[in-house]
This record gives sequence, C-alpha cells and structure tokens, in this order.
Amino acid sequence: DLSWVFGYNPSLAVHSLRDGEDRVLLYVSSHIVVIHDILGNRQFHLQGHTNVISCLCVSEDKRWVATADRGPDALIIVWDSYSGVPVHTIFRSDSEDGVCAIAISQDAKYLVTISAAPVQKVCVWRWTLPTEEAICSTELKPEFGYQDYVIFNPQNPREFVSNSKTQVIFYLWVRQSQLWGENTVWLLSPQTFKCLVGQFSQSVFHFNNTQALTGTSAGNLVVWDMDNPRTLPEELPAKPHGVTATKVVSAQEESLTVVKVLESCIVTGDVKGQVKFYDGQLRLLTIYSHDQVGPIHSISFSTILRDPPGTRASWSDSSNSVSLTLNRNFILSTSDATMFHVATDSTNFERIMKEAKKAVNAIACHPQRPLVAVGSHCGLLKVWEYRQTQYLVSRIFPEAGIQCLSYDPEGLFLAAGFTDGSVYILDAISLLSICKEFQFSQGPVTHISFSHDSQYLATADENYTVTVYKRVLQDGSRCWEHLAGLQSHYKPIRSLLFGVQPGSNEPRLLSLGEDRQLVEYDLKRSIKDHLVVTHRDRLEQVAVPLCLAWYPQLSTESFFLTANNCYKMKLYNTMTKMCRKTLLGPTYGSPLEKIQILPRTSSADPQQHYLVFITKDKVGLQMLPVDGNPHKSSAFICHPDGASDFAISHDGRYIFTAGGKERTFMKWKVNLPALDAAAFLGGEDLIPFYNLLDGGREGKFFRELEDHFYYVQLCSQGIKTLEKRQVSTDIPLEEIPSVMRAIGFYPSEEEAEEMISEVKFSKYADTGEVVTKINLGDFIKLYINHRPALGLSMKTIQRAFQVLGYDNKKGDKVIDRGDFLLLLQCRGEKMTEDELAECLTSLLGRRAGKGGSELDTRDPTGAAALTEEEIPAEITAEIFVANILGLPISE
Repeated sequence: DLSWVFGYNPSLAVHSLRDGEDRVLLYVSSHIVVIHDILGNRQFHLQGHTNVISCLCVSEDKRWVATADRGPDALIIVWDSYSGVPVHTIFRSDSEDGVCAIAISQDAKYLVTISAAPVQKVCVWRWTLPTEEAICSTELKPEFGYQDYVIFNPQNPREFVSNSKTQVIFYLWVRQSQLWGENTVWLLSPQTFKCLVGQFSQSVFHFNNTQALTGTSAGNLVVWDMDNPRTLPEELPAKPHGVTATKVVSAQEESLTVVKVLESCIVTGDVKGQVKFYDGQLRLLTIYSHDQVGPIHSISFSTILRDPPGTRASWSDSSNSVSLTLNRNFILSTSDATMFHVATDSTNFERIMKEAKKAVNAIACHPQRPLVAVGSHCGLLKVWEYRQTQYLVSRIFPEAGIQCLSYDPEGLFLAAGFTDGSVYILDAISLLSICKEFQFSQGPVTHISFSHDSQYLATADENYTVTVYKRVLQDGSRCWEHLAGLQSHYKPIRSLLFGVQPGSNEPRLLSLGEDRQLVEYDLKRSIKDHLVVTHRDRLEQVAVPLCLAWYPQLSTESFFLTANNCYKMKLYNTMTKMCRKTLLGPTYGSPLEKIQILPRTSSADPQQHYLVFITKDKVGLQMLPVDGNPHKSSAFICHPDGASDFAISHDGRYIFTAGGKERTFMKWKVNLPALDAAAFLGGEDLIPFYNLLDGGREGKFFRELEDHFYYVQLCSQGIKTLEKRQVSTDIPLEEIPSVMRAIGFYPSEEEAEEMISEVKFSKYADTGEVVTKINLGDFIKLYINHRPALGLSMKTIQRAFQVLGYDNKKGDKVIDRGDFLLLLQCRGEKMTEDELAECLTSLLGRRAGKGGSELDTRDPTGAAALTEEEIPAEITAEIFVANILGLPISE
C-alpha cells in the first residue's frame, strides 16, 4: 500500500486548495496526484494513471481536478478533490501518444486537450456527460509549432487560446444544425511584429473580455485585441473573427514564465523569482521577490473552500486591486523543485518544500533506526525519519551527483558513491565526513556495500571495476583506507554482495556482471593494490543474470538466488556454484532488476520468508520458497519512467523505491496477509501449474502430455516385449529431454543436463540418495519452470540472423548454406557430422519421404542430397523456421 510520496514534478503546476488553518496543496509526483495537508503532515493519493502524468488543471472552485498522461493506454481522469474519487475517465484520448496540455472551463463543464502526437489534435470534451467522444476536434498543422499550453476564456467557455514557443492560436467552437464544429480564429507568431518579441510562454484572456495577453522570454507582454462584441451568430461567419496584435509592452528584462489573471489584476512570474501585479492598463501595482526564489513555474492563489458563496469577499471592482493583492496568499513553485508560501500582508516567503531537482537514484535505510537516506544527481543528500515523516538533516555536495548509498550494519557510517567516481564515508547522523573522500574509481560508482562486521567497504563502477576499502587502526583510532581494485568484468556489474564464509566469521565478497560471470574475491589474502580472485564461474548459457541475493536457509543446503532477463530465477549452491534449481519468476512486463530478502517482522510467521523485488517500473513481493507458482507474487506500478533502486526498513514494515529521473521516492507499507490470501485463493499443489498449461487440466495439451508419458513408459519396457507390463506413474530421468522436445520445448544440451541433475539431486542433501525417476506432477512443474516464459519468439531467431548473417542483394539478412552447416558443427554446442546428417534427414525427410519408404537416417550421402535439394543457397530466418524446422511461429 502506498504510504507517502516524497518529491514532486516541478515541470507541472502546484495548486493551493486551502490556506489559513488548513494549508492544503495539490501537486503531481510521477503517476500520482498528491493532496498534501502541510500543517497536518498528511497526504491523500489519487491513483489511476499507469504512465507519468503530463498535465493537469483545477477548476475555479478547486473542486474538480483533471489529469492526463502520455504513453501506452493514455488516460484523461477527472477527480473530485473533496472525496478523492475519480468521477469520469476518458480512455480514448484520441491520441496514442497521450496529452500534453489540458484546461478546464470557468463553469467546469468543458475540458480542452491538446495531444502530444507529431500532428497535434485539439479536442473539446463535455466531461459531465457519460460519453467518451469529444464534442469537437481539429488537427493542427506542424508549422503551427508544438502547442504546449492552453486556457479557456473565463467569461466564455466557447473560446480558448493555446500557444507554442512561436505561435499563438485563438479558437472558437460553435454549434450549428446540431453538429459541433470548430473554427480556428487567428494564428499569430513573432513574425507579426517589427520588434524582438522573444519566445512565447503563457497566454491568458484579459478580464475586460476584449483583449488577450501573452508573456515572452524577452520580458514582454504581447497585447492582442479581439473584435467586440463577439456574440455567437446564427450562421457561422464566412471568415474568422479578427484578432490583432495592438502593442508589445516591455514589462521587464527578465524572461516571463507565468501569466495569470486574478479577478481585476494581471499577475506575472519570471526567471528571477519575482511576482508582479499589474492593473488592467498594465500599470505596476506591487512586486514580491526573494533572493532564494528560483525561476517561477507556477503561481496558485488561495481560496477558502466549502464556505457559502455569500461569505466570500468580492474584489471585482478594479479600485480594490491593491487590497486584493494584500488579502490573497499564494503558493509559488519553482523549476528547481522548491515551493514557497507567500503571505501578501507581510511579504513573508516561507519555504514549504525543497526537493531534488535531478534524478533520485540512491536510497538506503538505517539498520536499527527508522531513518531513510536519499541521494540525488544534484548532490542533495537528505535523511528522513519515516515513521512520523519528519525531515531531519541534509547536505549538498556541489561537485558531483550521488549515485548510490549504504549504511554499515552497525549504523555508524553512511557511504556514498558519486557520479565522478568519488566515495565519501559520512557520519550516519550528522552527515559530516569521517575521512577525506576517496577517488579510486574511474567512472560513476554504481554499487556500494559494507561487510557484515563493518571492516570492509566495496564499490563497483561503470568501468566494470570492483574496489575494496578496509577499516584499519591508525594512531590509536580506526580509519578507512583503500585496499585494492580490480577490473573483474567486461560488461556492467549488476550486483555486489557481501556474505559470511561458512564455518567462520570472515566476510565473503561476490560480484555478478552482465558478462554472466560470478566472481568471488579472497579478502583475507588480498594486499595493498592486489585484490585476489578465488573463483570465477559462468552462471548462464544464453540469459543475462541481472541480480543476486543470499537465499534464506530453508533446507540443509545453502543457496544464493539470481534472476535473469528471461524471467527465470535460479538457485545455486553457495560452495559448488552448481545450478540446483531453475524456476519461473514473476512476469510483470519486465524482468526483475533488483532483489532483497524481506527482514522478519514481529507480526510475521517465523517460518515464512518473502522476497522484495523491483522491475523496470514496479515494486513487488514474492513468497518463499520460490516454486514457479504465479499466485505467490504481486506487484504494483511504482515509477512508470523507471525505478532506479529500493531499500527496506530494518523491521521489514516499509519498502522505499527511488524513481530515478522522476525525481521522487515513495514509501510503501508491506501487506503480507493480502499476498498470503492471494496465494491461498490461487489453489494448492498442482492446481496453479495446471492453469499455466495451454487449455488447463482438461485441455488437449495435457492429454497429449499424458500420452507421451505413457509412450515413454512403453518404450522403456520395450515396445515388442511379451512380458507383463509394469504400470507406473514414473518415467526414467534420461527421457526428460525427449518428452520436453515432443511437447514443443527445445532445451539446449546444457539446459537438458541441468533439468536432469535438478531432479536427480533434489533429495541428495537430505537423504544422500539420488532420484532416478520423475512422475507426471513433478514433470509438469519442471516443464513450466524451464520452458521460455514468453514462448518461442521469431524475434529471437531474427536477432541471431542479424549477428551471424549478411545482407543479400534484396537487402535481407541471410546465412550461406555452407556457413550454416559449418556453424552448427563448429560453434556453440557443436554437432558431429553424423548427428547433423541424422537431424537434417529427420527434419527434411518428412516431406521428401512422404510418398515413399522411410529414408535411412544413417546415410550421410542421402542427407547431403536432401540438403542440396531442400535447403536454398541463402537461408533467411523465415526459411529456417518454416521450411527447415517446420515450426508454426507467428510474429
């Protein structure tokens, strides 16, 4: 369950919902709308989007909030901010690319959206009606520029204006003969003017209803005059209403970023953090500024909600403009992710929030206290007390960005790895440096970790190097020094893991890379500038391992767990590094990126263990032991643009996820009973596995599998035997690969060997005996766990042809017939000439031998003739799949 969201999207507006005793703000963090009671220290989350929210707008009375996103399955959602309930969802936003700008009319009945597609579409929606169709729409020509801001005329919901950096477009939509039509009124750009105008930022309708204003990057206000009165005619006019640029008012030198109309005032915000109030004739009334305020991105004025309309003071008279400015407090949001509350009566700027203005990649939890440390690429390091959600201490490192963080097991030190390769060891409470920073990594530090006894610190960097630091006694006090470094991988390092040597209390260090190498280091024998490697093991044949964790001691055998890019989890013996089990992992759209074992909570069942994981955009829980049952895991979208890291509280009650370039991190409350209930409802024993078979327990595939099983039993006893048949439920282990291939799963020789040894030694650690047979239930589990998680893919074969082939005259990727036969005999799992002849005769002879007798599979000359006849000189991926293998693989 989402518990708290830290940080926000500073490129979207922040809205003041209430001020005074209840200071309530509304802002966007990633794909979530946050209603934040600042003084009460509470948050309410509006969750419904699966992509990062790209734009939002709030109605005049602050009740209705409309949000839209960009990406696959883009949505437009209208929320009731009083109850936090989504009241209307538009699934068809008329653009696969989503929406880049949205506005709501003064009467809150209409929405206008501008799509984010290359050819932009403007749509008007009557969201109060139960329909998903826009009442009118028009496409914009690309030469109009990328329109990214839109606003309604407060006095006429049938008019609105949008602008790009270079063009301003006025719109009027009318109803004619019960048909809705839209008419672009006037298109205006800087070319209209004789002077330098600058790029457009925001446009707004003047409260006099005869003019419009546009702010520019040169500090100008462009004034547009519109024909008045603009009443809606009975007949649509032959030509658009006139809009002319009457003057350019040079308001200031600094670039204007915000232009708003408030009752009878025009308000501007600029890159210097100044807020200026003007009257209707653009005469300056007052200025609010503070040297700590950065470039202003949004201004939101307070209003008191839920009061009867008669109790609110009216400031419609222009003579009250100055009084108005002194009676309406406002919220400023800056582009450097800072929010200020401005009290207009005292010009007091109060900083409400200062968040990360660059990517948040580093996060770590204190091992004994409820503290979470978060680091950003802007060099900001913050520590929060997460139970009460209290900000405690921060430190800014101006030299470089923070990439990774780790507390030592005793909770005394906090180590930070930076994007410039430096490593700082800080006091865990004050964040002051314990010693001078280390600069031994040539690239950004990606991983950092302490040993269990806090005597060693290890880092990994983007140059594939592992560096170790040691705690030593110097002049009577303990300090840290550099021990050694080694470029131990040739592809990115994915995991750096400390453990404990079995039978002793010595630390053990492992690193895992995308080069499929698991490297173990001997810290005891390592000396200054010489890091000793004890073992180097290749873990995978084809897949790429992505993460590594120590597996809880659930049996007499000790394991570590890996997850790879093919959605498989594997258990390896900690000493022999042999793969002991392959299991289907969680399949939530992308492979597991990072994994950790959840610490025991006081309320949890002591026998039950859980694994926490993040994928590209989700955070999830997996019940242990892992067995391939899909009901034993669950996941939620945490960061649609990519989760960069996560940390678990020391008591296992909370998970914190870092959102990378989203500049946010989130606190999730762990709900174990919900996962236990889902696993229970998914069924016991083989029921979840039957459901993963094509057609289930009663399907054709299961019946075929049973037939193959019985056939193997007959074969193992001899097809022509006259002895009494021994009916059993088992088949010999050596027949596993044959049955797998018969039902459409084609393991490599190494995979077949792993499957056999997995079953063979499954009970060896407990009983000392090897298993020689497998029953149907265990075979189904083995099949589910080992087969490709996403089925056979034509893309995989096409990728192989991209690597191995060349372009022919038609531009297709092909492999020469001779090279094809040579590759099979010389590369990878090599085939002998006889094996190749037998295979090709079996594959190609099924057609050639249709009308005649069976071909002799042992005759190489027959195979050679078949090869010449059936295989073309140039083989494409499609020919290989359809003509040679005879597989029905769709795209």
